[in-house]
Amino acid sequence: MTGHPPGPLWTGRASNPLQWLLAAAGAACVALGIELAVDNAWTSGFVPLLMAVTGCLAAGLLMVYGTIAFVYVAVTIDAQALVVRCGHIGLPRRRIELADVASAEFLPRITPQHWGGWGCRWRPEKGTAVIVRRGEGFELRLVDGNLFTVTVDDAENAVRVIRAHLRTLAG
Repeated sequence: MTGHPPGPLWTGRASNPLQWLLAAAGAACVALGIELAVDNAWTSGFVPLLMAVTGCLAAGLLMVYGTIAFVYVAVTIDAQALVVRCGHIGLPRRRIELADVASAEFLPRITPQHWGGWGCRWRPEKGTAVIVRRGEGFELRLVDGNLFTVTVDDAENAVRVIRAHLRTLAG
């Protein structure tokens, strides 16, 4: 692998098309907030109207951002690092140097329920994760003892690439 030309050794991606339903619900909340603000027929007063409009807009924008940020994850492994980018804008992003990886493990079944839902997650006993759907993924044990898990298609091949690079680094 040391003589490998520049560029990725492995790329993978996982998506969750069901999150577009969340975007539709978010857009509906934003539309409701705008409708409430424009159609000022509330007789209860200004403060309840302001609270309703603010609540609808905030909830809607958070749902839309959740979709844009976590509808898919893209993982790239090159000779130096593993890079995880989320969603259409590539944020959040995590870069892990392969020199900082102690081991890689293929996980055939990861579920959002075990992590508390979709997105970037942290659990004291499990470390950090990027979960966009249920299914296969991999877990990295870092040299400092922390764990990082990501759901991605073709995770078994990603683990093979990481392990081969770790053998090269050890040798």
